[in-house]
Amino acid sequence: MLQKILKVPIQLGETIIDNLRGFGAAWLFLFQIVWRAFLPPWHFSLLFKQIYQIGVGSIAVVTLVGGFTGAVLAVQGEHTLSKFGATAFTSPMIALGLLRELGPVLTALMVNGRAGSAMTAELGIMKITEQVDALRSMAVDPIQHLMVPRLLAGIICLPILSLFFNVMGIFGGYLVGVGTLDLASGTFISQMTSAVAPVDVYSGIVKALVFGLCFAWISCYKGWTCGFGAVGVNAATTSAVVTSSVTILVVDYFLTSILTQVLF
Repeated sequence: MLQKILKVPIQLGETIIDNLRGFGAAWLFLFQIVWRAFLPPWHFSLLFKQIYQIGVGSIAVVTLVGGFTGAVLAVQGEHTLSKFGATAFTSPMIALGLLRELGPVLTALMVNGRAGSAMTAELGIMKITEQVDALRSMAVDPIQHLMVPRLLAGIICLPILSLFFNVMGIFGGYLVGVGTLDLASGTFISQMTSAVAPVDVYSGIVKALVFGLCFAWISCYKGWTCGFGAVGVNAATTSAVVTSSVTILVVDYFLTSILTQVLF
């Protein structure tokens, strides 16, 4: 009985140590990628391939989610603001909500679920089938060849996809607000343009840049440290999606707090 009681804090300590070790290893992994990004040779063809897979491949889901997010914001905003006789401010609410918060966050979550999981699974399969070892045997640095293009592609693509999400969200909100809720088209546009400032767009871009780094970094790391067999790939992919999603939401809180104090 005493051994079972003593085993609990031992297991808890081992879990904490393992998590701290993994946290430190992930940061060292990121430093290695950043360092190699500045060293030749630069694989631009691999970078363009990853930009296509992450960016172009995610346009459809970003378009769909963005349009319906703007439509939902229009319905909810008009219903809520009508109680205060302020339906004219529906369009600023839609635009600011998308530009500052929902655009970068939802885009990051969608791209993470689609491209991040595929990235982890691909790297994990390459590891367990010894393709990574084959690159080393040919004197090719696997981190520079595999990780750098993916990390850069995530940082490049997510701000662009976030802006596209915002455009589709505002368009969806306009269609529902003007076409269904009988909001005046001129009032909708004029109120939105007067309320939105360039700093609102910049704050969303900054968030998208950080989210792109987070999801690409975690996805690559989980694939790089994948266990063996189908079970290992499955566990790594699931862990990558969950960890990236939680990280995006946690980082979003701190970024919002900092940007609110600095920019607004």
